[in-house]
Amino acid sequence: MFGAYGCGPRGRRGAWGGFGFDPGAMGGFGWGGGPRGGPGRGRVFGHGDLKLVILSLLAEKPRHGYEIIKELEDRVGGTYSPSPGTVYPTLSLLEDMGYARSQVEEGNRKVYEITDEGRQHLEQNRPAVDDIFGRVDEFASFFFGPAMSGLGRAFGSLGGAVFRAGMRHQGDEQWVRRAQEILERAARDVEGLN
Repeated sequence: MFGAYGCGPRGRRGAWGGFGFDPGAMGGFGWGGGPRGGPGRGRVFGHGDLKLVILSLLAEKPRHGYEIIKELEDRVGGTYSPSPGTVYPTLSLLEDMGYARSQVEEGNRKVYEITDEGRQHLEQNRPAVDDIFGRVDEFASFFFGPAMSGLGRAFGSLGGAVFRAGMRHQGDEQWVRRAQEILERAARDVEGLN
C-alpha cells in the first residue's frame, strides 16, 4: 500500500528494464490521452507530482534518497525509475520549501523526514495525491495484470541479485560464464513449464 494512497508493490525496475522488455520506454512513465491512465493516456507523473510522491514516502518514515528511488521502483512495477538527478534536487527543493528536513548520518549520508508543514501541504493536496497514485495503480494493473505482478517482483529480485553480484565480480570471466549458464538454464526451465 502506498501509504494512505493505495499504490501496491508491483516489482522493481530490474524486473523488465535491461532484459529486453522495458515498459518505461513508453514515453518515460505514461503515455498519451485519456483522463486516468490506460493505453493512449497522459503521463502519470506530471509537473510537480514527484514532490507529492516523495512527501508521501517521507510521511511513512524517514528515508535516504537512495531508499526513495528504490521504493518508487518497487511500487510502480518497474515502469518508472527516477534518476538521482531528479530525486535529490526535489529533496533539496522540499527542504527549501520547509516541507522536509535532513540529518547527516554516519558515512555522510543524509536521511530526510517530513516536517509538520510538509504534512499539512500533503493533506491540502490529498485529491492530487490520490489521483497520482490512482493513475500509477491503473497503469500497472493494465500493463501487468495480477499474474504478471508477482512475476515482476520475482524477476526484479533476480535482476537485482545478478546486478549486485556482477558488480562484485567485474573482470571475473569464469564467474560471468557460470552466471550466464544459470540464467540461460532458468530461461529454458521457465519456457518448458506446462
